[in-house]
Amino acid sequence: MTIIALYNLKGGVGKTASCVNLAYMAAGDGYRTLLWDIDPQGSASFYLQGRSKPKVGIRQILDPRTDIANAIQHTEYEYLDVISADTSAKSMDFLIEGLGQSKRRIKSLLGQIIDDYDFVFLDCPPGLSALSENVFHASDVVLMPVIPTTLSIRTYSMVKDYFKEKDLDGSKLMCFFTMVDLRKNMHQETMNELFKKKRFFGNYIPYLSDVEKMGIYKAPIAEFAQNSYAAKCFSDLWDEIKEKIM
Repeated sequence: MTIIALYNLKGGVGKTASCVNLAYMAAGDGYRTLLWDIDPQGSASFYLQGRSKPKVGIRQILDPRTDIANAIQHTEYEYLDVISADTSAKSMDFLIEGLGQSKRRIKSLLGQIIDDYDFVFLDCPPGLSALSENVFHASDVVLMPVIPTTLSIRTYSMVKDYFKEKDLDGSKLMCFFTMVDLRKNMHQETMNELFKKKRFFGNYIPYLSDVEKMGIYKAPIAEFAQNSYAAKCFSDLWDEIKEKIM
């Protein structure tokens, strides 16, 4: 089982849309895939619309006596399941802080289903906290969407520094550009500079209206715009990610 966290220190970078579409691509390849929505906004849950009401919420999931399988819902897409966010997700940091060995709680939980899935995608809230440190310890890959602007690049550097400060495995951190507008010189210049760094994938996600339409259709892009450029971009990015991590 490979655990991939979609994470950024700041919000508004296309993280959730990327998480949903990449998980959908993995399931489309026949991989048993789970998306765990741990962002209190619950946007990934909204896009995927689990078929049934979850039996337990985040508060119960974090209880050492709970079987995480009770929180998993099937979606309408073959091989793709979801653990939906709920209102208690906003207090997840405080709940984790109250647990012993808190840095390993998410890793321990996912260990319960290690034989049930090929990929687990974590849609993470922004910020640096007990929750994000849990995610970094649990994940095999921390996939960071980056808008090619000065502030976003500064955020990328801050996350790298955090990995060093906490003695985390920096090789987990992999990045791709998102919300790209090649009409902007800054975007082109920033991308050209950072493509030299091995952590950045060559494929990127442009700023496209089909990504925003996910909220209208409540679905991954390939479900309502299968032949669109946006769907192709996510497919190409997923193929590159697979080649890197498998």
